[in-house]
Amino acid sequence: MHLRSVRDRDTGEIKRIELPKRIRPWFFTSDNGKICVQIKYGSKVIDVSGKNKPTIELANADDLIKTLELIKTATLAGELDAMLESAGLKLRDGFTK
Repeated sequence: MHLRSVRDRDTGEIKRIELPKRIRPWFFTSDNGKICVQIKYGSKVIDVSGKNKPTIELANADDLIKTLELIKTATLAGELDAMLESAGLKLRDGFTK
């Protein structure tokens, strides 16, 4: 949830309302019918394989759940920390002059 300021049409008073936050899915279906997963840091896609291939292709939805659980355990174990650090540095470089 996030807060948004909205002006009341009748009174002109500004109110803060709570709206659901839009969460984009990590997965999509490719043209060949396979399910693809991408891990993102902000707007940047993280290359998990290290072979300049940021997308993980899966055969079906059952593999999607297993893969997301695997990503969760790898994140909790700290295996993705180096990749997230480098993605954060690349993202910050875009804000410097």
